[in-house]
Amino acid sequence: MPPEGMPWLPKDELLTFEEIERVVRVLVSCGVRSLKLTGGEPLVRRGLPDLVALLRAISNDLDISLTTNGFLLAGHAEELAAVGLDRVTVSCDSLIAHRFAEMTLRDALEEVMRGLDAAASAGLGPVKINTVMIKGHNDDEAVAFAELARRTGYEIRFIEYMPLDAQDAWSRQDVVAAEDTLADIARVHALVPVETEGAEPATTFRFADGAPGIVGVIPSVTAPFCDNCDRLRLTSDGQLRACLFSLEETDLRSQLRAGASDEVIEDLARACVAAKWSGHRIGKDDFVKPARSMSMIGG
Repeated sequence: MPPEGMPWLPKDELLTFEEIERVVRVLVSCGVRSLKLTGGEPLVRRGLPDLVALLRAISNDLDISLTTNGFLLAGHAEELAAVGLDRVTVSCDSLIAHRFAEMTLRDALEEVMRGLDAAASAGLGPVKINTVMIKGHNDDEAVAFAELARRTGYEIRFIEYMPLDAQDAWSRQDVVAAEDTLADIARVHALVPVETEGAEPATTFRFADGAPGIVGVIPSVTAPFCDNCDRLRLTSDGQLRACLFSLEETDLRSQLRAGASDEVIEDLARACVAAKWSGHRIGKDDFVKPARSMSMIGG
C-alpha cells in the first residue's frame, strides 16, 4: 500500500455483519465449504469476533480461517479461537527487521512474531505464513523461511509477485519464479511433494529428513492454476468477484438493501460464477489490471 495510505470507505458503504452472514449462508447452501476473512486488514474491523461467531453458527463443518498482517493478532488469537475460528494465515515478507520495515512501512516484525506464537498457542493451526517473493527485495530469504518452518511447524507459502499493488510498480522482471524459490531451498533441505485433495492454490512439500513444517509455492504468474480455481471473493462493500483479476463485479449490497430474496442472491451468485473467464492473462499483451488493488479486493 502507498505511504500516504488508502481512501477510507464511509461506514454505510460496508456490509454489516448480518449482511455478510446472509450472503455466506446463501453461498453455503450452494456448496461453499471454506471461508477466509481477509482484507486489507480484517483485525481493524471492530467486533470481528462477533462476525466469526455468526459465521460459525451457520455450520460447524465450515472451515473458517483468517488472513492477517499479524500486527494485532497476539491480542485477539484466544478470543477468535474461542468463537470458532479454525486457523490463521499471516502475511510476512521478510524475517530481517529493517527489511520488513522497508517493505511494510512499519517496524513491526517483533509484533508479527508474537502474533504467530499466540496463534499457535491458541490452537489456530496449522499456522501459515504467506510470503510474496520480490526480486532484489527478499528473494535471498527462502532458506531462512524454510528453517522457520522447520523450527516451528508452520507452513510457509511463497507467492509470486502479482500486478495488484496500489502503486502500479509491478514489473514481470521483479517476479521470482516459484521453481527458483524451491530450488534455493532444496539445495539446503531436500523436499518431498505432499499430496493434497481439492483445488488448492499451493503446491506443498515436506522435508525429506522428517523435520516439522511445510513449504509451498503459489505460482500465479509463471504457472497459473486458473483451470482449477474454485474461489469467490466478497468485498467489504458487497461486490462479488469470481476472480481476483476480474474486471467486473456483481453488486450484492444494493440487492440486499433493496429487500432481495435469498433466491435472487443465489441467482446472482450463480450468474457470477457462470461468467467466470478462463484465466487472468498476466504477462499477455491483452492483460488488463483491475481498477482495485489487492488491499481493496481481498487477498
